[in-house]
Amino acid sequence: MARLPRLTVPGYAHHLIQRGNNRQAIFASDADRQFLLDLLTEHARQCEVAVHAYVLMDNHFHLLATPATAQGLAQMMQAVGRRYVRYFNDRQKRTGTLWEGRFKSSLIQSERYLLACMVYIDLNPLRAGMVAQPGDYRWSSYAHHTGQRLEPWLTPHPLYWELGNTPFAREIAYANLVQAGIASVQQAALTDATLRGWALGEPEFVADLQKRTVRRVSKTTAGRPPLAAK
Repeated sequence: MARLPRLTVPGYAHHLIQRGNNRQAIFASDADRQFLLDLLTEHARQCEVAVHAYVLMDNHFHLLATPATAQGLAQMMQAVGRRYVRYFNDRQKRTGTLWEGRFKSSLIQSERYLLACMVYIDLNPLRAGMVAQPGDYRWSSYAHHTGQRLEPWLTPHPLYWELGNTPFAREIAYANLVQAGIASVQQAALTDATLRGWALGEPEFVADLQKRTVRRVSKTTAGRPPLAAK
């Protein structure tokens, strides 16, 4: 079966996952992680992609981002991927591929899933047993969103701004969201949609989105997504 073109629509939030080939490590040091962040900073700006959240794990990384153009996400990821592989191979005295094919992505309904996706991203190190608290992990956007560190290259999504009228209020509100976590059904929905490349949202959202692109946006008629756990 022919592979569908990537689902990318300007102005919508997208969740991205890039994995190492055969789940191999893509970082050998903190210097490697910083180099990847530097590349993302540079190419997000050049490709007009607003990055809202990220986490760098040992063998993969996640992004939550909104492109301004139909080509922006792919251009950013291709540029970052090519430059990082050259850098990593040179440092490790290796050759060959580093990535597990092209990156995975899904377009998400912001009103329903954007904050849940941010929480999902920031909880990755906890789920992996790498830290006891999200703030203990250096290589995610959690510290930025909770006021512990400033990362000017990140672009707050409007829904993050709506969490409070002051920076302190937003930071506390977001920390509380992460502390509460997300329901396992939401976590599964975010993962599945991203790995399969489908849109994630309510039926009305998916139907409206289909009018904006010739690319099929869902495998079947979407059912109503589960509500977040209270």
